[in-house]
Amino acid sequence: MSVSADKRRKGQRRKSSVAAPPADKPGLAARQAAHRILGAILDARSSMDGLTDEVHGHPQYLALEPRDRALVRAILLTSLRHYGNLDATLARFTDKPLPSGATGLRNILVVGLAQILFLDVPDHSAVDLAVAAARIDPRARRFAALVNALLRRAGREKEDLLARFAEKPVRAPRWFADRLEEIHGAEVAAVIDARHRTEAPIDLTLRASERSDASGWAERLGAILLPTGSLRLAGSSCDVAALPGYEDGAWWVQDASAAVPARLFGDLAGKAALDCCAAPGGKTAQLADAGARVTALDLSANRLKRLAGNLDRLGLADRCETIATDLFRFAPGQGFDAVLLDAPCSSTGTVRRHPDVPFTKRPEDIRKLADLQARMLDHAATLVAPGGLLVFSNCSLDPLEGEEVARRFSAAHAGFEPVPVRAEEVPGLEDAITAEGYLRLTPACLDLGDPAVSGADGFFAARFRRCP
Repeated sequence: MSVSADKRRKGQRRKSSVAAPPADKPGLAARQAAHRILGAILDARSSMDGLTDEVHGHPQYLALEPRDRALVRAILLTSLRHYGNLDATLARFTDKPLPSGATGLRNILVVGLAQILFLDVPDHSAVDLAVAAARIDPRARRFAALVNALLRRAGREKEDLLARFAEKPVRAPRWFADRLEEIHGAEVAAVIDARHRTEAPIDLTLRASERSDASGWAERLGAILLPTGSLRLAGSSCDVAALPGYEDGAWWVQDASAAVPARLFGDLAGKAALDCCAAPGGKTAQLADAGARVTALDLSANRLKRLAGNLDRLGLADRCETIATDLFRFAPGQGFDAVLLDAPCSSTGTVRRHPDVPFTKRPEDIRKLADLQARMLDHAATLVAPGGLLVFSNCSLDPLEGEEVARRFSAAHAGFEPVPVRAEEVPGLEDAITAEGYLRLTPACLDLGDPAVSGADGFFAARFRRCP
């Protein structure tokens, strides 16, 4: 196998002259970790969050210094966001497909291309480290010259490649791209895909006591005040814990879309509220901040500990009881005035933040999760007091996990009536209200003119009232 002969630079030698690299070559360990983790995501369908967890992550990742860990995360995010274009470049630059099972070689090439085309890494460094990694890997060693030639060619043709991507991006994985177009149509799917290729902005939810000074907080934080009431930080990622108001509990990080479902309960002062799947706790905080007495459930005791820590920082811990239990086993003595079921889902609405999701999920996962959601919603309904409200939500873009579950519930539960979302309840998101009164948010929402600060996570929400 070689780089396409008609494109090879005249006189270019096919054999690499790079000597075997030392194991401690600067930057090599970070690239090797990126190769290994990318393979685990693409081939084993492992979660990037789990593989890059700061305590329980992949051993090669944990062995790195913080600066190199950040580089690995940037490489992975970029490789996954642009995987379709990168894979298409490999196909275009080689005279035949990579050998079956050559996943290590694929990972080396994808990571090298991501750095050359999309990251602020010098081309010579990306090429040198990729070749070094290939020469160390027994299965990729014989392809070191290919790695060298292909990546050097990418550097020479960078501007042409980027222009091609801009004109006609290659979407991946194919099942996800096809499903988005089937659901949302070609035009909206193209906008969603474009948003998925950009870094997600960071949104903040202000405490109720701070909302009267929302404009002041926006100025102090260098943020944009969204029509939904959330604050959106402008610019690149930052250390949110170092921002004004964090230590004082004036706000918490929460996507603008994720902040909507809890607001659909309206006035909660003095009411009893249940958050059925509480961690990480943004919606729990909203319910408590609105004046409710909150019971927060989650299967994971460790996640509830982190939730409790966040509530303590916000000064809301005394308004919330946390219980580590399975929702199906929860049987309190009386019903709740407000029950929120933000159900486990495929998380396809969060691809902009978690670009590994389409690579770790399959269509059959969506169907299984939809069935689980329906069973959870049936049980959550038993926990609603007469006259109380039930809000069902999740961060999936697929109607199988949203509209279809809500319709099935409505048809099977005569004791509940739908309560349509009203335009005045969701300023800036009025167009996301469906004909049935559900809320269907996509990353195409909240167009602020600048792609870097536009959009929001995909989300679905439906509201029901239990008849008295």
